[in-house]
Amino acid sequence: MCHPGPFDYARKRLLIRTQGSCHMDFDMTSLGKRFQSLYGAAACGCVRAPGRVNLIGEHTDYNDGFVLPIAIEREVRALYRRRDDLIVNLSSQQSCDEPVSVDLSKAITPGSPKWANYPKGVMAGLVRKIDGLGGADILLDGDIPLGGGLSSSAALEVAAGAAILAASGKSDAVEPGDLAKICQMAEHEFAGAPCGIMDQSISVMGRSGHAMLMDCRNGSIEHIPFDNPDLVVLVADTQVKHDLSDGGYSARREQCFSAARKMGVASLRDADEMMIQNAQASGLLSDSEFMRAQHVVSEIFRTVEACEALRAGDYRRFGRLMYASHLSLRDDFAVSCAELDELVNIAASTKGVYGARMTGGGFGGCAIMLVESEHREAISSSLSQGFGKKFGRRCPIFATHAVAGVGTIECR
Repeated sequence: MCHPGPFDYARKRLLIRTQGSCHMDFDMTSLGKRFQSLYGAAACGCVRAPGRVNLIGEHTDYNDGFVLPIAIEREVRALYRRRDDLIVNLSSQQSCDEPVSVDLSKAITPGSPKWANYPKGVMAGLVRKIDGLGGADILLDGDIPLGGGLSSSAALEVAAGAAILAASGKSDAVEPGDLAKICQMAEHEFAGAPCGIMDQSISVMGRSGHAMLMDCRNGSIEHIPFDNPDLVVLVADTQVKHDLSDGGYSARREQCFSAARKMGVASLRDADEMMIQNAQASGLLSDSEFMRAQHVVSEIFRTVEACEALRAGDYRRFGRLMYASHLSLRDDFAVSCAELDELVNIAASTKGVYGARMTGGGFGGCAIMLVESEHREAISSSLSQGFGKKFGRRCPIFATHAVAGVGTIECR
């Protein structure tokens, strides 16, 4: 028996509505036929989980700071049907691999193919969290650029977890915040990527027309209106791929943690500019620890100020904070690259752009721009031409607004 109903998060102060895509047409008919070909029966439900861009507040999440992401109009979809056993079969339209089978009655461990480790980790967390989880056949598809810093992995985790819960009739058995934490632990334990909680949280708890201010120390969130029809966010993909498990991200986390330990604070959230300046002057911090701490402390302040600017409708002020954030990420945190810097430089001299910055963990990925809607085509053209002239290749660009987090959609 299928359980295709929406997640019952309304009574938990989070309403997830059934909705269609507002960015591109997934060929749901073909996807349904592919599902039937793989599993010998029709899907009985479908869930979607969005990617994200972080408007500001980068590398602050694991330092107990603030972040301000939006869920975007790029997403992962998961068709599903319930099985009568404890086997979960996973297949992805982005992979040539045969379906991956997981037995929920046995220990779940990471393995090959790599992409399947993300949903495997979610399954392991759900089995620990709730009783009565059943098997399912799942087919995944998505249009989030892989390795682009738009949280394709978090969307994959959330979509897979939501599909398994829905197939088992357990959609209301896990609180939204707990689902985000389960997905985060999957990334830590099964993918080897020590990410913060932001990506999974916005994919679960995003609200249409709002940015989500999250206090990463206590998990509290505030939805801030971000629905001005005269504005749009442009996302430019450098196609420089990054992998948060490759060591650069982990090294910067440890430098932040080390700086906090040496200054005697629980996290860099508890430090201020004077404290880190004094620690540097006394030789307590290494140069790299000082620069990492300087970015985090200033970025936390910028994020709080950016929220004030949004509430006041002061987009020029917001844009200046975006530029300052990028410079700090480039110079103090050293996670930008030539391609990201060039996109920000082009944006800064283009009419109709309020602000621009890299988004995500860095080392490649995407830059974002807050722009006037009426100029978005001209701005996209300037970005594309300037990038192509310097690097000799294309830079895919798309526009997005803030959309809702995980929810159900029609199968056909």
